[in-house]
Amino acid sequence: MIVIKTSKEVLKKRAEARFRQEARALDGRLAMTEYEAQVLAIHEKTARLKALRLATEAQTQNEEHAAPKTKVRPLKNRDK
Repeated sequence: MIVIKTSKEVLKKRAEARFRQEARALDGRLAMTEYEAQVLAIHEKTARLKALRLATEAQTQNEEHAAPKTKVRPLKNRDK
């Protein structure tokens, strides 16, 4: 027995398939946009943390190369 589909059924199935395909494509674009936003946020955070680290390292390096502290002896009492 051969089943013949009417043109309305065929058109309906094609429309549904196209709708599903467009929905998947939209989901893919949204997912890619979210991914790119996350990558950008990670790069910005990494750059900020690197700048903080370099500033801290430069500060500690400058403190090490500053004039060495000398030991000061207390004054002797001359009144004795």
